[in-house]
This record gives sequence, structure tokens and C-alpha cells, in this order.
Amino acid sequence: MSYKVVKRVAADIGGTFTDIAAVTEDGELLTWKLPSTPPNFADAVSTGIDALFRKHSIKLSEIDEVLHGCTVATNAILEQKGAKTALITTKGFRDVLEIQRVRVPKLYDPLYEKPSPLVPRNLRFEVDERLDANGRVIRKLDLHQLNEVIEKLKKEDIEAIAICFLHSFVNPTHEEMVETIIKKEFPECFVSISSQILPQKREYERTSTTVINSYVGPPVSRYLSALIQKLKSSNVTNRLTVMQSSGGVLDADSCLQKPAHIVECGPAAGVVGAEYIAKRSGFDNVITLDMGGTTAKASIIEGGTYTLADEYEVGGGMSSSSALVGKGGYALKLPVIDIAEVGAGGGSIAWLDGVGSLKIGPQSAGALPGPACYGLGGERPTVTDANLVLGYLNPKGLAAGTVLIDKTISEFAIKKEIAEPMRLGLLETAYGIYSVANAAMMRAVRAVTTYKGRDPRDFILFAFGGAGGLHAVELAKSLKIKKVLVPKAGGVFSALGLLYSNLEASETAPFLSLLAEVPLQAAEQLFLQMQKKITKTIGGDAEKITFKKFADLRFQGQAYELNIPFQNSFLNEEELTNLASSFEEKHLTRYGHAFSGEFPIELVNLRLVGVKSSSMPELNHATKVSKCKECGRKAYFGPDLGLVTSRVVSRNGLANNAIEGPLIIEDYEGTCIVPPDCKAKLDNMGNIIIEIPDN
Repeated sequence: MSYKVVKRVAADIGGTFTDIAAVTEDGELLTWKLPSTPPNFADAVSTGIDALFRKHSIKLSEIDEVLHGCTVATNAILEQKGAKTALITTKGFRDVLEIQRVRVPKLYDPLYEKPSPLVPRNLRFEVDERLDANGRVIRKLDLHQLNEVIEKLKKEDIEAIAICFLHSFVNPTHEEMVETIIKKEFPECFVSISSQILPQKREYERTSTTVINSYVGPPVSRYLSALIQKLKSSNVTNRLTVMQSSGGVLDADSCLQKPAHIVECGPAAGVVGAEYIAKRSGFDNVITLDMGGTTAKASIIEGGTYTLADEYEVGGGMSSSSALVGKGGYALKLPVIDIAEVGAGGGSIAWLDGVGSLKIGPQSAGALPGPACYGLGGERPTVTDANLVLGYLNPKGLAAGTVLIDKTISEFAIKKEIAEPMRLGLLETAYGIYSVANAAMMRAVRAVTTYKGRDPRDFILFAFGGAGGLHAVELAKSLKIKKVLVPKAGGVFSALGLLYSNLEASETAPFLSLLAEVPLQAAEQLFLQMQKKITKTIGGDAEKITFKKFADLRFQGQAYELNIPFQNSFLNEEELTNLASSFEEKHLTRYGHAFSGEFPIELVNLRLVGVKSSSMPELNHATKVSKCKECGRKAYFGPDLGLVTSRVVSRNGLANNAIEGPLIIEDYEGTCIVPPDCKAKLDNMGNIIIEIPDN
């Protein structure tokens, strides 16, 4: 028997499914999809890897690395199930977490309530100490008060502690003193200090980010430790690397120290994969839509590169980098790919509010019991049930029949919960669920485009996730987008993105100065210090690491900055001019104006990112022969068209010739819908390209 050679395997855990992907040395993509296994999510990872490798006769012992994306940190925040955490802060700043910022997400919402702090007030403790803005000690650390706090903490059964003092990003001495004492008194506690987690000004954001790091630390530690042990017992390598929110991967040990960096790691992997495929398909400007079982995520790739958020909040009604959308969450001021997320996935539950209006999510049926059609006890209709009733999904089963479904259960659930109370027909109701889900996803797309000065019509829509291909074209029509791309292996695409991610670490340091007056030698010296830290974190030779420099800039008098990349590797007078020009251009795009020459530009922070490229074979884009036989079934395309007999084909059934809709394209990983007025074809990489002529 001939064995295929695989050196890296990726596992991405979602709320509903776990996706496994690997690429052989000759570029063949291998995938496996299975239901997630809450609460022991690590079980699905080891089971999925084992199943995939047995199917393709791969030796588990030859794997060098397992790459992983998970939702453990995110779920701990969303479900408020993180560690019991305490905060130690400067006297007078106990309530920073509660005060947050003056602005609110919805200006005219009198019922708006801020989210409850992750650390309740009785677990927030003050210690008398004070530094000025330059880091000079005004008041020494009161060790007597600290000892009193320690005695109180001993009575609280604390799992994690966050330490955040005023101006500690300039002088971390007091924080480091407290950290040493706390670790001695509480050796089992997870401890974070803000001068290590986020050495930047802005008290609320720094405190919130440090608290998040401590809050998710213990659950992330338990999960990753269990996963490593599970992989070991399955004779798989114990080298585990984890996706970060910034789009790079890092070894599990480093992530255990700063788990806040992996809060949005799952969605990030999909965007990285989209960047990889889009570049090779000739598309520079892309809107990504990742619709999974629980949520839908939107992001953009502009000029061939994904973008990072200037600000980010997690845990609100909509996790987003935009303050204009959804309910407020918890500030996470770390490098995060600019992603907007809404509770509109395949498993999102359809329900009626108090006045009889149809709503979708954010509650999800998850993997257990799952959508009603799974027949596992779920009684409430979901978006998947609606897609099944509309004829979009194969009634014989999902994932090439490996997940059996029952259309009659979906019909009963929709009738009972939605159609009968609203006095509507079954198909009209199912299409209503489908349309409301699309409307929710449109909010996510606008959060990363129109709200930030970008026109969606200048982009293509890149749809993936298990349900992405079902909704992409109708969503594109609403946004006047002319072209949709559905990649190969779209249903396991985040796992594919993991495989093509690079090792990455970043450092940030405050450096307040007018841009025109920056002391160049001091700035370069600071970059060298950050470079040493990054090299130590990533490991290996510094020569194999590519370093990218960034500056956080603002007009003098502004409260917030924009992150601007360097054009050259060295900071000199020419680069200062480039930074000023790039900043004004980005400010104009984002806000519609720039104060060119009116106000001086100010440098606030210097950032350095180190990237070590992974060695991966290029994908072989030959399309496999599918078991799907070409046939037809009726699908409902809205009240104007009604039920239309649609051709059902496999991906390779498209070949390179454009075929007019209506089409239902079935893959092992997902289904793609092409309405009657559109055309679909395969490109050279095996992507489905759908053209929308009316747009």
C-alpha cells in the first residue's frame, strides 16, 4: 500500500462542525468534516485527524505540526464562562471597566445597557501608588495595602488576576513588583500585567484587554493542554501551533501566556485563506463572507492584503471594529483582523419577538441538538431548515450523505413556530427566514465597507463556510456586487487557511512625538529592542524572519490613531514624508476629510511585526471526479419566480464553460446556489465564479 506524505494538518473547531484539512507533498488537498463534540471539543480534533488519515493511508507519526483554530476564548467571553478573575489597579481607577467610554453604539437608544464587566466590583481592588505620564514615581507602591488585598483575595477562590496601574506602559516597575508577590502567594493563579499585554496609553482599553487575557487564560490553558495530551495519545506530534486574531500562527506555549491574542482566531484563518486564494486567482479587492453553523463573519482584502482593525470589541450583539453597529462589547486593543460578526449561521434559530416580527439568532442550535432536520431532538427551526425546505439542500443528507437529515421535521418546525403564527405559507415563511438571515449578514458587510468609506461595488464577494455558497449570490445582488467566488473546499476553508498561515509575533511600544520631529536614532533603537523580543518568541534565526514596521499616527488634538505601514525598512526623513502622505490618504478614505497642513501629525506608537514563512506545497487545482450525479430538483427563488426546476451538478460538472442558472452545485463540503438570472463557471484554480449581470 502506498502512503501519502503529509507534514502539516489543520483543525478548525466551530460551534457546529469541526473541519480537518491537509495538503500532501504533491499538492493534493485532503479534507474531513465532522460534528463538533461539546463540551470536549478536543475529541473531534483527534477523531477527525484519525479518520482523514485512515481514509488516505497516511501515517500519523510523520506529522510535524498540527495547526489549530478554536472558539474557546471567544465562547468564554460570549457565554460569560471564563475564569473567576480579580483586578488590582491604581487607587481611584477601580471603576474604569464599568465607566468604559462616553460614546454608545446606538446614540438614540434610551434602553441601552453596557455589558456587565468581566470582573465584578467586589473583585476589583485598589492599591495606593502613582506614576506621572513620563513614568516618574509620584507615590511609591503601598505594600501594606497590597498585603491587605492579598488577604481578601485568599477568601475569594480566585482563578486569575489582572494587574493594571496608571502609566505602567512607560514604567512597569510597580506592576512587576506586584506580579512577583502575587505569583508567590497564588502559584496556581493565571496572572497578567498590562505592561506586558498592552504597553500603550488609554486606560480603559489597556485594562479591558488585560482583564480579557486573565479571564480567558484558565479555560484556554485547560483546553490546549487537553488537546496536546489527546494528540500525544493518538500518536500525533505534540507540536501544536494556534491561529492568532492577527492572522499569523504561534506555538501553543506562547499563546498560553497571552491567550487574548487568540480570541478571534477562527474567523482570522478564513480571511488568511481567502487572501491566499484571491491573490492566485487575480483578485485584489475582496469582501470575505464566512457563514458557518453559528455565525457569519465579513472582512475585506484590499490591494491584495487583509486589514487589521484600529479598534475592536468582542462580546456585544455584534463583534465588530465599528462603533456604529450592534451593542457594545469588551475592548480588545490587540492586532485583530478587521472582522464584523453576526449571529446568522446555518444553525441560527428563527423566532418571533413579542410583536410577531421574524428574527434570526443570535441563539444557535449548535452541534447538539443541531437544526431540527438532524432529528436529534431540536424542535426550533433554523436557517438550515429553511434552506432544506426551499430545496437548496439535498434532502438525502449533508456532506455527501454522511450527515442524514429529514425534510419533514424541518417543515413541521417552521409551520409550528413561524408560519402558522404569522399566517403564511410554508415556502413563503422559509424564504422569509432566508431573507432575514441575508439582511443580518448585510449589516456585517457594511460594517467593514460602507461604514469605513469603501464601496462594496468595487469588490468581489468571496463566500465560504458551510452555508456561504447558499446565501452569497442573493447577498451580492443586494449590495450591487457583480461577481461571487466560491472556493474549492469552501466548507472547510478556515482549516485550509490555517495551513497557509505563517508564524507571526508582534510588539508595540509607546513613542509620543510630532512626526516631523521624531528622533530617528531613538526610534530605530526601539525597533531593534522589539526585534530581539520577536525573534525570541518565534524562535530560529532572525535572518529567516521578515520584519514589518508600522506607526500609529493622528492629527494633534485627536484622541484616536490610524495604523500606517512603513514603505521602506528604515526610518529616515524620506520615510517620515511617506508616513505623513499615507496617513492623510487613509484619513481621507476613512472619514471623508484630512487636515492637510492644518494640524501637525503626531506619532503615538511604534509597532513591529515579525513573520516567518511556512513551507507549504502549492495546491494542486485539479478537480476530483465527484459522486454527485447530474439531476434536477425544484427550488424556491422568491415570490416572483416561485418553484423552479433546477439542475443539480457537482463542481467538476461546470468545467470551464459558463452555465446559466438555476443551478444547485453540490460539494462534499457545501452547496452553492446559482439563481435563474446568473451564470457560473470554474476558473483555473477550481473556484466557482458566479457572474450577476443585472448588477
